[in-house]
Amino acid sequence: MPAPIRYLVFDTESVADAALVAKLRYAGQDLSPAQAVRRYRDELLEKYESDFIPYSFQVPISVAVGKVTADFRLEDVVILDEPLFRPHVITENFWRGWEKYRRPTLVSFNGRGFDLPLLELAAFRYGVSAPGWFQAGGKTFDQPRSRYNTNAHIDLCELLTNFGSTRFTGGLNLAANVLGKPGKMDVQGDMVQDMYDAGRLAEINDYCRCDVLDTYFVFLRTRVLIGLIPLETEQKLIAETKAWLESKAEGVPAFRLYLDHWGDWPNPWE
Repeated sequence: MPAPIRYLVFDTESVADAALVAKLRYAGQDLSPAQAVRRYRDELLEKYESDFIPYSFQVPISVAVGKVTADFRLEDVVILDEPLFRPHVITENFWRGWEKYRRPTLVSFNGRGFDLPLLELAAFRYGVSAPGWFQAGGKTFDQPRSRYNTNAHIDLCELLTNFGSTRFTGGLNLAANVLGKPGKMDVQGDMVQDMYDAGRLAEINDYCRCDVLDTYFVFLRTRVLIGLIPLETEQKLIAETKAWLESKAEGVPAFRLYLDHWGDWPNPWE
């Protein structure tokens, strides 16, 4: 019997709802949806030095999920609604999948600030019910959405910043590189919109898979940090995961790319 899944390590990629941007921000200005998105991005870049459109104007187009057992072994990494990547089906699959696996702990990096609000709003947009997540009748601090309910969601950025007490400059890319893992390679998050417009969905999903792998390895080190596993166990799990990736790399380009940029953590204790 396969071991039960205790954690779902996930990451999302999203793009602007161009028609919504045109309608709400540039009504009556005779801009096409694509032109409206370009103008909004230019305005954001000028004002904030980032052209990343707020999640409230976005829809998910890629969600990767790593299935992890109670003993922290990575069993699989899947892309939701592959190869069609329909936002409404991705959303449905995410929330139904969480229920199917009996509400395992979600694990993310900055998911409280972006990924989960995006998926909650997508559920609102597409009429997807997620009563187990919202638990409207329960006590606020017991609800899965509560910031401090780490049984429902472990946001690794929150853990490393003591729930936002500090700013984690460098993000997941830095945390992964500290551990010798690839972090950001050929793709950055701010490239996703242009890649999507160019029809490069496969590359977007590869990028999302790699982010999940980085998140998983950061997750493992935080389990050492808080005392749930010893360092030796973490290193054994990493070796097992590398072997698993090698066994799958021929059929999954993202795994091959990740392995090509693989680095081992320089262990100062050896």
